[in-house]
Amino acid sequence: MSNGKSVQELAVEGQKHLEDTIEAAFQILSSMNDELCNPALWSTTGVVSSHSSNGVNGDASDSLQQSELGGGALEDARLRYKSAVASLRSVLTAIPSHPKLAKAYESGNAVGGSESGADQPEIEKLQDQVITLRKEVADKNKHVKLLIDQFRELITDISTWQSPCSL
Repeated sequence: MSNGKSVQELAVEGQKHLEDTIEAAFQILSSMNDELCNPALWSTTGVVSSHSSNGVNGDASDSLQQSELGGGALEDARLRYKSAVASLRSVLTAIPSHPKLAKAYESGNAVGGSESGADQPEIEKLQDQVITLRKEVADKNKHVKLLIDQFRELITDISTWQSPCSL
C-alpha cells in the first residue's frame, strides 16, 4: 500500500474493496444456489473421493474435483472473495500507518499545527468508518461461513437421499 495516498483515497479504496468482498460473497451464495438447483452436480462419487484424500495436494485435488462437479464458478467466487478480503485488510492496515494519522497517534491523537482543528473530525470520522467496515466484514464472514456450513449439511442430506437403499 502506498503512503503517497491521502486518507480519503485510502478510504475510497477500502470502500471499493469492501464492495468487491460483498459482491464475491454474493457470488459464492449464488453459485451454491445454482449447484443446489442442478441435480447433475450432485454426484456423490466426487464428494466421497475428496474426503478420502490423504492430504497430499489437498487444495489442488479439491479444486479439480469441484471443477469436475461444476463447482468452477464457486471456486472462482471463493478466490475472488479471498483476494478482495486480502486487499481490504491491506487498506485497513495502511490507514493507521498513514503519515498524517501516524503523527496523530504519536502525539496522543492530536495533529500538530493549524490543521489539527480541520483534520481531527475527518480523522475521527475515518476511524469510525474503519471500525464499522471491520465489523461489517466480520459479520459478512460469519454469515458466509454459516451459509457454507448449511450448504454442506444440505449436500450431505441430498447424498443420503440419493444413496441406494439396501435392505
